[in-house]
Amino acid sequence: MGRLHLVHMEGRIYSCKHCGAHMARYQDILSRTFHCRHGKAYLFARVVNVSVGKNEERQMMTGMHTVADVFCVGCGSVVGWVYVLAHEKSQKYKEGKFVLERFKVLGPDEISSAGES
Repeated sequence: MGRLHLVHMEGRIYSCKHCGAHMARYQDILSRTFHCRHGKAYLFARVVNVSVGKNEERQMMTGMHTVADVFCVGCGSVVGWVYVLAHEKSQKYKEGKFVLERFKVLGPDEISSAGES
């Protein structure tokens, strides 16, 4: 297995709560009104430093979707999901977009010692 190279982002970023890996830029938020089992979540146009799991069908509040869990490449934690396919026409805008669960990431104004020595 090779050495892990994480993408480093500048500016206001969201990062993994557990290891501090950068995940998304503040300006890439499309919506702050998403919800998950554990509370609030954000919809992002783009995320980095994640791996995508297997596709699966899930019944969400807005209908049936094909989604895949998203894992932090730094520590392996599940941090959200990506919408692969929306079965309802009104939900097609979500396809290819990422949801990060708020309680699993730190926002740009939060300080963490995760990943620091």
